[in-house]
Amino acid sequence: MPAGNSPVFLGVRHHSPACARLVARTIASLRPAYVLVEGPADMNDRLEELLLGHTLPIAVFSHYRDEQRVATSWTPLCDYSPEWIALREGRAAGAQVRFIDLPAWHPALAEDGDRYANRYADAEARYAEATRRLCTRFAVDSVDALWDGLFEVTGLGDADGSGAGGEPGDAEDLRARLDAYFALVRGDAQADPGDRAREEYMASWVRAALARAEDRPVLVVTGGFHQPALRALSALPAPEGDGGTDWPSVPEPPEGALGGSFLVPYSFHRLDAFTGYRSGMPSPGYYQQLWETGPAKAARGLLHAVTERLRTRGIRLSTADLIAARTLSQGLARLRGHPYETRVDVLDGLAGAVIADDLDRPLPWTTRGTLGAGTHPVVVEMVAACTGEAVGRLHPDTPLPPLVHDVAAQLARLGLADADAPVTLDLTRAEDLSRSRALHRLRVLGVPGFSRVSGPADGADPVFSEVWEPEPAARREAALIEAGAYGARLDEAAAALLGERVHAAGPAVGALAGLLFDAVLCGVGPLCEDLLVSLAAGVGQVGDLGALGEVLAATLGLWRHDRVFGVARDKLLGAVVGGAADRVFWLAEGLHGDRGVDLPRLRALAAARDALRHAPDLLSVTPQAAAEAAARISRDPRAPADLRGAAFGLRWALGVPDDPGPVVRALASAAVDTLGDWLTGLFAVAREEVARATATGGDSLVDVVDGVVSAMAEGDFLTGLPALRQAFAFFPPRERERIAEHLLHRRGLRGSARSLLRTSADPLLQARARALEENVIQLLDRHGLGAPR
Repeated sequence: MPAGNSPVFLGVRHHSPACARLVARTIASLRPAYVLVEGPADMNDRLEELLLGHTLPIAVFSHYRDEQRVATSWTPLCDYSPEWIALREGRAAGAQVRFIDLPAWHPALAEDGDRYANRYADAEARYAEATRRLCTRFAVDSVDALWDGLFEVTGLGDADGSGAGGEPGDAEDLRARLDAYFALVRGDAQADPGDRAREEYMASWVRAALARAEDRPVLVVTGGFHQPALRALSALPAPEGDGGTDWPSVPEPPEGALGGSFLVPYSFHRLDAFTGYRSGMPSPGYYQQLWETGPAKAARGLLHAVTERLRTRGIRLSTADLIAARTLSQGLARLRGHPYETRVDVLDGLAGAVIADDLDRPLPWTTRGTLGAGTHPVVVEMVAACTGEAVGRLHPDTPLPPLVHDVAAQLARLGLADADAPVTLDLTRAEDLSRSRALHRLRVLGVPGFSRVSGPADGADPVFSEVWEPEPAARREAALIEAGAYGARLDEAAAALLGERVHAAGPAVGALAGLLFDAVLCGVGPLCEDLLVSLAAGVGQVGDLGALGEVLAATLGLWRHDRVFGVARDKLLGAVVGGAADRVFWLAEGLHGDRGVDLPRLRALAAARDALRHAPDLLSVTPQAAAEAAARISRDPRAPADLRGAAFGLRWALGVPDDPGPVVRALASAAVDTLGDWLTGLFAVAREEVARATATGGDSLVDVVDGVVSAMAEGDFLTGLPALRQAFAFFPPRERERIAEHLLHRRGLRGSARSLLRTSADPLLQARARALEENVIQLLDRHGLGAPR
């Protein structure tokens, strides 16, 4: 132990059982006056709350919001987190315990975007070159395998402190090895500005503790990456203005910013690196066993957990399989020089004994990150068994944000608190509309408990009822606490979150249209006005015809039909409708050169058609001017074929149809596949007009197309068939049946039109098979091998 008032620095890996045991052993032997811990200094006044009898894992959830940025952060703690052991054992030993890191909202923690979400993000991942060299030197695949072999199974041994063979573990040896490891990881690399700011702040706490402690020990527990810098910074003379024995001041959020911290229940699923958390350790279920029972029993426990999970999933493991897995994992441990099987030894042994298939990707525990799509199902279950199912619970005396109480009161008042069956709501009744709005606000905030299975999809959807089904609400308390960052009341919180998304969407009017309907469903009136002002200002600058059509369709539907949510005929909605429809014609007339079918731009022309039909007074473009613009587009050879067809259909829908015959014949003679694209555009905008003309008899568009297609050569027909099928897919089944009946009648044939539409084989496949047969016959005839016809 150091002499005088030199501090004792323990560099740890977050969520490491070996480091947690070292912290506990050091506190017991050192009996320090102060224990300083990496963590948010603004929680120091609330350590009593943190040390209530919670069931771990829990986390400190911090939030911050101002006009420039929004930040949320979690500081997770589980039974084997060294930081938690430092707080708990330091308090039990009579030491004064303090968090010494900057608050979560501070810009220093925002240098790396991922650190917003996780204070204890793995520092080695930010300085990966050193760990890569170490992995190469020790012939392991990942940092986690390296760490287990160096420390977890060779550290302080079992939970009672005994090492391999029952001998006491050597704390001094473990600390020396940790110091050497973290010195190599840090090396001579320059820390980023955020790390430097944090380390300078933590060093000021160390100097203050030393000044207050006089000759009594001071223990500093931080992530090992910070330890070398803190050791050096703490040895320097205090800078001018340093507070001496006064604790450093805790930075306050800027004026006008909103922020705070609450404790939330956490879970092993959220703590696992395989599910996306950048923690120091993956597989928390395994490391919980390692903490409680030591490496020998943890290895056997992991084998048992994987076996039980696979069997419950219907994957049978024989006794021979388990003997082979156990033997293989023990052999791998000896080969790799491990005194006990590590997590990777056990998993490798199981994979080798159980998985007989060839794997097309590395096993996930050989890398870092989430499981990828296509991972072998047995591997997925093995990883899940390592995760564990622990879920934390807060002590009943834990303060909660006001939103939690507001939601509980609202759900009770609306009769939704104990719903265990589907809830059907009639949106035309005031009481059910209030219940709908509450449920939508919870949905927008991401609070589990109910899932909407049916209801209006947009403002034009003529549906006036909703059905919500109860769902598991295991994370409801944590989600509500986290949602409390947005406001004290449910309506206020939902409005704030939607406002944040509006700000993030910026000029993306397509995203704003979706947010508008969410705002309408939530009933947050003032926010709807802000959204509409943003939309009205943005539609005149949109360059994407498809996105513009999405906005126009959404706002026009609300303007026309919304008698349920109360925004029909709204002036701001009308301004968006008029501006978007005018912009559609301007963009469509200037679109050239694009080939193929673009369904979003066709929907934009259809939305403009509806605006001209149902809200002509909102547009500066008159129906006559729109028809003239459509004529120019339909005749422009540079315009895409589908857009020309949509413009042709728009004129038809506006009551000024042109003769389709010359256009159809010209398209078929030029390029047969463009005929299908042109028809797709036409049917997207004027399907009803085409169906009506077909039903009245006489020469119709369908007759013209039938004549052109019937005259096509076999090869041309096959080329154009996919596009033609896509075009006629716009007709619903009943209208397709009428068209088939018309074509049978045109040929003087009798038969079932319905049977033509319900063939047992794909017509395109049949056409290709017929063409293949014809080619084979021609080839046989050419060589004199064909049978007489």
